[in-house]
Amino acid sequence: AHCWCLDVLLRLGGSLLLPCPAPRHPRILCPSWIAFSLKDVTSTLHLPASPCGSISEPKGRGNLDGCIHRAAGPLLKEECRALNGCETGKAKISCGYRLPAKFIIHTVGPIAQGEPSATQKEELGNCYKNSLKLAVENKLRTVAFPCISTGVFGYPNDAAAEVVLNTLHLWLEDNKEKVDRIIICVFLEKDDEIYKEKLPRFFPIA
Repeated sequence: AHCWCLDVLLRLGGSLLLPCPAPRHPRILCPSWIAFSLKDVTSTLHLPASPCGSISEPKGRGNLDGCIHRAAGPLLKEECRALNGCETGKAKISCGYRLPAKFIIHTVGPIAQGEPSATQKEELGNCYKNSLKLAVENKLRTVAFPCISTGVFGYPNDAAAEVVLNTLHLWLEDNKEKVDRIIICVFLEKDDEIYKEKLPRFFPIA
């Protein structure tokens, strides 16, 4: 898997494989994106000078969540029991335990299995908004997101990327000073290509 990145809020560092996009709205100054193979999500969260949150489901289900639970250790499972589940689109937070991440933010995406409904689109967007809300409340400056719901939950990758980019664009309009970096972790090469293709529509290239 290869990597591509755009640095957040003009905090440039490292090589860019895509041009830095011009702002759609004058209040947004080039939000940062870093995309990398999902297999690295539990080992690449050593993010300098910033506590960070990794997004997961709260019950250890699915390939990604199982990977996070195995890496974090048994204490995460115990804390997740105390969280008492999580409704679709909502988010809860726990310690990161053995993970490099200081915290894990847990959210549950919608099960689409085909063309998503308006409700499912809203629920997916809420996963990102509520996770970022928790990150800000806990003074986390860097957050790493997987592609929520696009695995066993069947949300179409292309449609999910539309929701994610639109949600993050709108969120950053009012909250860009509250984070240093938002990381999108892509699992499949097609996700990488989808985000490259769609990014300029939401953050147009000059």
